[in-house]
Amino acid sequence: MNAVLEEPVPRIAPVRPAIPIAVAGTGIHLPDRVITNEQLTRTLDTTDEWIVDRTGIRERRRLAANLAVSDMAAAAARSALTDAALAAADLDAVIVASYTSDQPLPSTALIVKEQIGAHHALPLDITQAACANGLQAILVAAHLLQVSARAVLVVAADCASRVTDPRDRTTGVFFGDAAGAVVLTRTESAGAGLLAWDFGSQLSYDVEIRAGGSRLPTTEHTVADRDHYLRMDGRAVWATATSQLPQSIRTAAAGAGLLITEIDHFFLHQANLNILTAAMTELEVPMERAPITLDLLGNTGSAGVFTALHHASIRGRIRPGDTYLMSAIGAGFQWGTLCFRHPTAASGELD
Repeated sequence: MNAVLEEPVPRIAPVRPAIPIAVAGTGIHLPDRVITNEQLTRTLDTTDEWIVDRTGIRERRRLAANLAVSDMAAAAARSALTDAALAAADLDAVIVASYTSDQPLPSTALIVKEQIGAHHALPLDITQAACANGLQAILVAAHLLQVSARAVLVVAADCASRVTDPRDRTTGVFFGDAAGAVVLTRTESAGAGLLAWDFGSQLSYDVEIRAGGSRLPTTEHTVADRDHYLRMDGRAVWATATSQLPQSIRTAAAGAGLLITEIDHFFLHQANLNILTAAMTELEVPMERAPITLDLLGNTGSAGVFTALHHASIRGRIRPGDTYLMSAIGAGFQWGTLCFRHPTAASGELD
Protein backbone atom coordinates (compact mmCIF):
# COMPACT_ATOMS: atom_id res chain seq x y z
CA MET A 1 0.00 0.00 0.00
CA ASN A 2 1.45 3.32 -1.04
CA ALA A 3 1.69 5.99 1.64
CA VAL A 4 -0.05 9.26 0.94
CA LEU A 5 2.38 12.10 1.39
CA GLU A 6 0.88 15.28 2.82
CA GLU A 7 2.10 18.48 1.23
CA PRO A 8 3.85 20.77 3.73
CA VAL A 9 1.85 23.74 4.98
CA PRO A 10 3.15 26.83 3.16
CA ARG A 11 4.85 29.38 5.40
CA ILE A 12 3.58 32.92 5.47
CA ALA A 13 6.03 35.80 5.19
CA PRO A 14 5.59 38.47 7.89
CA VAL A 15 4.06 41.69 6.57
CA ARG A 16 6.48 43.96 8.45
CA PRO A 17 9.44 43.64 10.84
CA ALA A 18 8.58 43.20 14.51
CA ILE A 19 8.62 46.25 16.77
CA PRO A 20 11.17 45.16 19.41
CA ILE A 21 9.15 45.77 22.58
CA ALA A 22 8.17 43.52 25.46
CA VAL A 23 5.75 43.36 28.36
CA ALA A 24 8.16 43.87 31.25
CA GLY A 25 5.52 43.76 33.98
CA THR A 26 1.79 43.33 34.58
CA GLY A 27 -0.58 44.29 37.37
CA ILE A 28 -4.27 44.47 38.19
CA HIS A 29 -6.51 46.05 40.78
CA LEU A 30 -9.89 44.63 41.80
CA PRO A 31 -12.33 46.49 44.04
CA ASP A 32 -13.15 44.74 47.31
CA ARG A 33 -16.92 44.61 46.91
CA VAL A 34 -18.23 41.44 45.24
CA ILE A 35 -21.70 41.33 43.65
CA THR A 36 -23.04 37.84 43.03
CA ASN A 37 -25.74 36.82 40.58
CA GLU A 38 -28.03 36.04 43.50
CA GLN A 39 -27.71 39.63 44.73
CA LEU A 40 -28.71 40.94 41.31
CA THR A 41 -31.86 38.82 41.29
CA ARG A 42 -33.19 40.89 44.20
CA THR A 43 -33.49 44.01 42.02
CA LEU A 44 -33.54 42.71 38.43
CA ASP A 45 -35.94 40.36 36.66
CA THR A 46 -33.40 37.58 36.20
CA THR A 47 -32.03 34.38 37.72
CA ASP A 48 -28.59 33.00 38.42
CA GLU A 49 -29.21 30.25 35.85
CA TRP A 50 -30.16 32.79 33.14
CA ILE A 51 -27.05 34.91 33.77
CA VAL A 52 -24.65 31.96 33.77
CA ASP A 53 -26.25 30.42 30.68
CA ARG A 54 -26.23 33.66 28.69
CA THR A 55 -22.90 35.12 29.86
CA GLY A 56 -20.86 32.67 31.93
CA ILE A 57 -20.61 35.33 34.67
CA ARG A 58 -21.11 34.34 38.31
CA GLU A 59 -19.96 37.49 40.11
CA ARG A 60 -18.38 40.88 39.48
CA ARG A 61 -16.70 43.71 41.44
CA ARG A 62 -18.00 47.17 42.29
CA LEU A 63 -15.85 50.20 43.04
CA ALA A 64 -16.50 51.97 46.35
CA ALA A 65 -18.52 55.17 46.03
CA ASN A 66 -15.70 57.38 47.35
CA LEU A 67 -13.21 56.16 44.72
CA ALA A 68 -12.75 56.86 41.00
CA VAL A 69 -11.24 55.15 37.97
CA SER A 70 -7.90 56.89 38.60
CA ASP A 71 -7.65 55.18 41.99
CA MET A 72 -7.99 51.75 40.40
CA ALA A 73 -5.61 52.71 37.61
CA ALA A 74 -2.93 53.97 39.99
CA ALA A 75 -3.12 50.80 42.10
CA ALA A 76 -2.75 48.56 39.02
CA ALA A 77 0.08 50.78 37.75
CA ARG A 78 2.07 50.41 40.97
CA SER A 79 1.67 46.64 40.81
CA ALA A 80 2.90 46.52 37.20
CA LEU A 81 5.88 48.75 37.98
CA THR A 82 6.88 46.49 40.86
CA ASP A 83 6.60 43.46 38.57
CA ALA A 84 8.80 45.21 36.00
CA ALA A 85 11.32 46.29 38.66
CA LEU A 86 11.02 49.88 37.44
CA ALA A 87 10.28 53.15 39.20
CA ALA A 88 7.61 55.60 38.09
CA ALA A 89 10.42 58.05 37.36
CA ASP A 90 11.62 55.67 34.61
CA LEU A 91 8.41 56.13 32.60
CA ASP A 92 8.38 58.23 29.45
CA ALA A 93 4.60 58.03 29.00
CA VAL A 94 1.50 57.06 30.96
CA ILE A 95 -1.44 56.02 28.79
CA VAL A 96 -4.81 55.45 30.43
CA ALA A 97 -7.46 53.59 28.44
CA SER A 98 -10.96 54.15 29.83
CA TYR A 99 -14.42 55.19 28.68
CA THR A 100 -15.35 55.99 32.30
CA SER A 101 -12.77 58.67 33.07
CA ASP A 102 -12.82 60.55 36.36
CA GLN A 103 -14.35 63.63 34.69
CA PRO A 104 -14.33 65.32 31.26
CA LEU A 105 -11.41 67.53 32.30
CA PRO A 106 -8.67 67.30 33.46
CA SER A 107 -7.04 64.21 31.94
CA THR A 108 -7.36 60.96 33.88
CA ALA A 109 -3.90 59.96 32.63
CA LEU A 110 -2.54 63.16 34.14
CA ILE A 111 -4.23 62.35 37.46
CA VAL A 112 -2.71 58.85 37.44
CA LYS A 113 0.70 60.20 36.47
CA GLU A 114 0.67 62.51 39.48
CA GLN A 115 -0.64 59.81 41.84
CA ILE A 116 2.19 57.40 41.03
CA GLY A 117 4.92 60.04 40.76
CA ALA A 118 5.74 59.64 37.05
CA HIS A 119 6.73 63.27 36.85
CA HIS A 120 8.62 63.08 33.56
CA ALA A 121 5.99 61.07 31.67
CA LEU A 122 3.73 62.26 28.88
CA PRO A 123 0.06 61.65 29.90
CA LEU A 124 -2.26 60.36 27.19
CA ASP A 125 -5.92 59.27 27.32
CA ILE A 126 -7.54 56.72 24.97
CA THR A 127 -11.27 56.94 25.54
CA GLN A 128 -13.92 56.14 22.99
CA ALA A 129 -13.21 52.65 21.70
CA ALA A 130 -14.60 51.32 25.02
CA CYS A 131 -13.50 47.70 25.44
CA ALA A 132 -10.91 48.06 22.65
CA ASN A 133 -9.29 51.13 24.26
CA GLY A 134 -6.52 49.11 25.88
CA LEU A 135 -5.30 47.55 22.65
CA GLN A 136 -5.25 50.92 20.88
CA ALA A 137 -3.23 52.25 23.83
CA ILE A 138 -0.66 49.45 23.50
CA LEU A 139 -0.29 50.16 19.78
CA VAL A 140 0.35 53.85 20.55
CA ALA A 141 2.86 52.84 23.23
CA ALA A 142 4.65 50.53 20.78
CA HIS A 143 5.19 53.35 18.33
CA LEU A 144 6.39 55.71 21.06
CA LEU A 145 8.93 53.05 22.09
CA GLN A 146 10.01 52.62 18.50
CA VAL A 147 10.75 56.34 18.17
CA SER A 148 12.01 57.75 21.47
CA ALA A 149 10.49 56.27 24.64
CA ARG A 150 12.23 53.58 26.71
CA ALA A 151 9.42 52.62 29.10
CA VAL A 152 5.69 53.23 28.77
CA LEU A 153 2.91 52.38 31.21
CA VAL A 154 -0.47 51.41 29.75
CA VAL A 155 -3.41 51.16 32.15
CA ALA A 156 -6.84 49.91 31.11
CA ALA A 157 -9.45 50.74 33.72
CA ASP A 158 -13.22 50.91 33.61
CA CYS A 159 -15.91 51.54 36.19
CA ALA A 160 -19.02 50.53 34.26
CA SER A 161 -21.10 50.45 37.43
CA ARG A 162 -21.18 54.27 37.24
CA VAL A 163 -22.73 54.29 33.75
CA THR A 164 -25.04 51.25 33.77
CA ASP A 165 -28.73 51.68 34.54
CA PRO A 166 -29.58 49.75 37.72
CA ARG A 167 -33.03 49.05 36.21
CA ASP A 168 -31.64 47.52 33.00
CA ARG A 169 -31.15 43.76 33.03
CA THR A 170 -29.23 43.76 29.74
CA THR A 171 -26.34 45.86 31.02
CA GLY A 172 -26.85 45.27 34.74
CA VAL A 173 -25.70 41.65 34.74
CA PHE A 174 -22.71 42.00 32.43
CA PHE A 175 -20.36 44.61 33.76
CA GLY A 176 -17.80 44.76 36.54
CA ASP A 177 -15.17 47.26 37.66
CA ALA A 178 -11.42 46.59 37.40
CA ALA A 179 -8.08 47.91 36.22
CA GLY A 180 -5.17 46.17 34.49
CA ALA A 181 -1.75 47.53 33.63
CA VAL A 182 1.32 46.64 31.60
CA VAL A 183 4.77 48.19 31.50
CA LEU A 184 6.23 48.08 28.00
CA THR A 185 9.94 48.45 27.34
CA ARG A 186 12.34 47.98 24.48
CA THR A 187 13.89 44.53 24.06
CA GLU A 188 16.97 43.18 22.32
CA SER A 189 15.75 39.59 22.40
CA ALA A 190 16.01 38.32 18.81
CA GLY A 191 12.65 37.82 17.11
CA ALA A 192 10.64 39.10 20.08
CA GLY A 193 8.24 42.01 20.15
CA LEU A 194 5.03 43.17 18.57
CA LEU A 195 4.95 41.02 15.45
CA ALA A 196 1.75 42.31 13.83
CA TRP A 197 -1.58 43.95 14.46
CA ASP A 198 -4.99 44.40 12.90
CA PHE A 199 -7.56 47.09 13.68
CA GLY A 200 -10.94 47.80 12.15
CA SER A 201 -14.14 49.75 12.71
CA GLN A 202 -17.74 50.04 11.59
CA LEU A 203 -19.89 52.95 12.75
CA SER A 204 -22.78 51.77 14.90
CA TYR A 205 -24.87 53.19 17.72
CA ASP A 206 -25.84 49.75 19.03
CA VAL A 207 -23.66 50.41 22.08
CA GLU A 208 -23.77 54.02 23.20
CA ILE A 209 -24.10 56.61 25.93
CA ARG A 210 -26.33 59.16 24.24
CA ALA A 211 -26.06 62.25 26.42
CA GLY A 212 -23.29 64.32 27.91
CA GLY A 213 -21.53 65.42 24.72
CA SER A 214 -21.91 68.29 22.25
CA ARG A 215 -24.72 66.58 20.32
CA LEU A 216 -26.91 66.06 23.38
CA PRO A 217 -25.64 68.19 26.27
CA THR A 218 -26.70 67.42 29.82
CA THR A 219 -30.11 68.82 30.77
CA GLU A 220 -32.81 67.90 33.24
CA HIS A 221 -34.53 66.10 30.37
CA THR A 222 -31.52 63.92 29.47
CA VAL A 223 -31.21 62.94 33.11
CA ALA A 224 -34.93 62.17 33.41
CA ASP A 225 -34.77 60.12 30.19
CA ARG A 226 -31.78 58.15 31.57
CA ASP A 227 -29.74 59.08 28.51
CA HIS A 228 -26.50 59.15 30.48
CA TYR A 229 -26.57 55.39 31.00
CA LEU A 230 -24.97 52.84 28.70
CA ARG A 231 -27.34 51.23 26.21
CA MET A 232 -26.46 48.00 24.44
CA ASP A 233 -28.10 45.86 21.77
CA GLY A 234 -26.92 42.40 22.78
CA ARG A 235 -27.78 40.76 19.48
CA ALA A 236 -25.81 43.32 17.50
CA VAL A 237 -22.81 42.87 19.80
CA TRP A 238 -22.99 39.10 19.37
CA ALA A 239 -23.21 39.28 15.57
CA THR A 240 -20.34 41.74 15.23
CA ALA A 241 -18.05 40.15 17.82
CA THR A 242 -18.41 36.59 16.55
CA SER A 243 -17.66 37.65 12.99
CA GLN A 244 -14.99 40.34 13.45
CA LEU A 245 -12.87 38.87 16.26
CA PRO A 246 -11.94 35.60 14.45
CA GLN A 247 -11.30 37.55 11.24
CA SER A 248 -9.08 40.08 13.03
CA ILE A 249 -7.17 37.30 14.80
CA ARG A 250 -6.51 35.50 11.52
CA THR A 251 -5.34 38.73 9.88
CA ALA A 252 -2.93 39.56 12.71
CA ALA A 253 -1.53 36.01 12.79
CA ALA A 254 -1.00 36.08 9.03
CA GLY A 255 0.69 39.47 9.33
CA ALA A 256 3.12 37.89 11.80
CA GLY A 257 3.80 35.01 9.45
CA LEU A 258 2.19 32.54 11.88
CA LEU A 259 -0.45 29.87 11.58
CA ILE A 260 -3.27 29.99 14.12
CA THR A 261 -2.00 26.66 15.48
CA GLU A 262 1.34 28.31 16.28
CA ILE A 263 -0.22 30.83 18.67
CA ASP A 264 0.37 29.67 22.25
CA HIS A 265 -2.05 31.96 24.11
CA PHE A 266 -5.22 33.86 23.20
CA PHE A 267 -6.00 36.76 25.56
CA LEU A 268 -9.46 37.72 24.38
CA HIS A 269 -12.00 40.35 25.35
CA GLN A 270 -13.62 39.14 28.58
CA ALA A 271 -17.17 40.11 27.66
CA ASN A 272 -19.22 36.96 27.43
CA LEU A 273 -18.17 33.32 27.69
CA ASN A 274 -20.39 32.37 24.77
CA ILE A 275 -18.68 34.92 22.50
CA LEU A 276 -15.24 33.62 23.53
CA THR A 277 -16.33 30.03 22.95
CA ALA A 278 -17.79 30.88 19.54
CA ALA A 279 -14.59 32.68 18.50
CA MET A 280 -12.31 29.85 19.61
CA THR A 281 -14.55 27.28 17.94
CA GLU A 282 -14.46 29.25 14.69
CA LEU A 283 -10.65 29.33 14.94
CA GLU A 284 -10.54 25.61 15.79
CA VAL A 285 -8.38 26.29 18.84
CA PRO A 286 -8.85 24.51 22.22
CA MET A 287 -10.43 26.69 24.89
CA GLU A 288 -7.59 25.97 27.32
CA ARG A 289 -5.44 28.37 25.28
CA ALA A 290 -7.79 31.25 26.15
CA PRO A 291 -7.66 32.12 29.89
CA ILE A 292 -11.01 33.15 31.39
CA THR A 293 -11.46 35.83 34.08
CA LEU A 294 -14.99 37.03 33.26
CA ASP A 295 -16.65 34.32 35.35
CA LEU A 296 -15.55 36.08 38.55
CA LEU A 297 -15.03 39.64 37.25
CA GLY A 298 -17.74 40.18 34.63
CA ASN A 299 -17.13 42.35 31.58
CA THR A 300 -14.51 44.80 32.84
CA GLY A 301 -14.28 46.74 29.58
CA SER A 302 -10.78 47.33 28.27
CA ALA A 303 -9.33 45.89 31.49
CA GLY A 304 -10.58 42.40 30.61
CA VAL A 305 -7.79 41.43 28.20
CA PHE A 306 -5.25 42.76 30.72
CA THR A 307 -6.67 40.65 33.56
CA ALA A 308 -6.34 37.52 31.43
CA LEU A 309 -2.75 38.40 30.50
CA HIS A 310 -1.88 39.14 34.13
CA HIS A 311 -3.29 35.87 35.46
CA ALA A 312 -1.34 33.88 32.87
CA SER A 313 1.81 35.86 33.60
CA ILE A 314 1.80 35.48 37.38
CA ARG A 315 1.15 31.74 37.03
CA GLY A 316 4.22 31.35 34.83
CA ARG A 317 2.23 30.16 31.83
CA ILE A 318 3.92 32.51 29.36
CA ARG A 319 7.27 30.93 28.59
CA PRO A 320 10.27 32.46 26.78
CA GLY A 321 9.61 32.50 23.05
CA ASP A 322 5.85 31.96 23.38
CA THR A 323 3.52 33.74 20.97
CA TYR A 324 0.29 35.30 22.08
CA LEU A 325 -2.60 37.38 20.80
CA MET A 326 -4.59 40.12 22.51
CA SER A 327 -7.95 40.75 20.83
CA ALA A 328 -11.02 42.81 21.74
CA ILE A 329 -14.04 44.62 20.35
CA GLY A 330 -15.65 47.76 21.72
CA ALA A 331 -18.42 50.24 21.08
CA GLY A 332 -18.36 52.03 17.81
CA PHE A 333 -17.87 49.26 16.70
CA GLN A 334 -14.08 49.21 16.97
CA TRP A 335 -11.96 46.07 17.24
CA GLY A 336 -8.34 45.06 17.15
CA THR A 337 -5.75 42.32 17.63
CA LEU A 338 -2.09 42.48 18.64
CA CYS A 339 0.33 39.59 18.09
CA PHE A 340 3.40 39.31 20.35
CA ARG A 341 6.35 37.00 20.78
CA HIS A 342 7.64 36.85 24.35
CA PRO A 343 11.37 37.50 24.79
CA THR A 344 13.76 34.62 25.29
CA ALA A 345 16.05 36.83 27.40
CA ALA A 346 15.70 39.82 29.72
CA SER A 347 12.95 42.01 28.31
CA GLY A 348 13.81 45.50 29.40
CA GLU A 349 16.49 47.71 27.85
CA LEU A 350 16.81 51.11 29.51
CA ASP A 351 20.37 51.97 28.52
